[in-house]
Amino acid sequence: MGFRINTNIDALRAYYQLARVNQDTTQAQLRLASGKKIMHVADDTSGFNVGTSLKGKISVMKAAKGNVSAAKDMMATAEGALLAVNDLLVKIDGKLSDSTNPTADRTSLASDIQALGKEIDKTIRNAKFNNTSLLYSTAGSGFIFQVGESSDTLNLNFASSLASTGSTTGGYGSGISASLGSFANVSASTLMCTSGSSSVAALQTALTSLKAAVTNALGSIGNFTQRLDIKEETLNVAITNAEASVSRLFDADMAMEQLKATRGSILGQAATAMLAQLNMSPQQVLQLFK
Repeated sequence: MGFRINTNIDALRAYYQLARVNQDTTQAQLRLASGKKIMHVADDTSGFNVGTSLKGKISVMKAAKGNVSAAKDMMATAEGALLAVNDLLVKIDGKLSDSTNPTADRTSLASDIQALGKEIDKTIRNAKFNNTSLLYSTAGSGFIFQVGESSDTLNLNFASSLASTGSTTGGYGSGISASLGSFANVSASTLMCTSGSSSVAALQTALTSLKAAVTNALGSIGNFTQRLDIKEETLNVAITNAEASVSRLFDADMAMEQLKATRGSILGQAATAMLAQLNMSPQQVLQLFK
């Protein structure tokens, strides 16, 4: 060390070391306080960009997961309505079989069938989810849900089998008004007739067609539900992995930061002491003047 007093190089070096230690200690303490490793873009520019992109994808996947849940709830609603319709169709089937008995009261049977047909009509019209008709009007074209990335969509056209049944006249987009009309307007004379367009045989044909359509719709709901279950599981795994990556990029390792803060505190005290000593070292020059 030279005996210069205008510029104390050793003290400056100790000062720079102290400043560096204090900076590192402060950074560790801020990470401990916030729990974040990246508090500013400058801390890790590439990591910040990657993490921000992942956060956007996580947001999309969480929204898609919500869509999947809504789709499953919607189909559960439609399934309940279709099961009710199926039960009513079974009852009509029994009534038609009873009407073949020559001793049966066909007038009462016709009234029962009319009531059942009108209830089926009401059930189909009132099958709604959040005011959206599930089996009526344009339901046959399906319901499109985003179940992943923006291009990953699923068209839940479970009512398409109903749309292909019977005539579309009478306001039914689902195309079952003709079959339902034949039940809602059945008469005792119809039940006495065995052939022709207004006969028990014609009603049984219409009933078979309706039962097949309902069965196909229920099968479609089951298949779509299975697909949605797989989508939900896939999204859960993808969201978990993406959030793990974001955590690795943004979240501070609290144990490591505590070690750094403790190390920095000790080094800071030592550096301060050494700076004080080196700052006083030029006083040795005074000994030359005695």
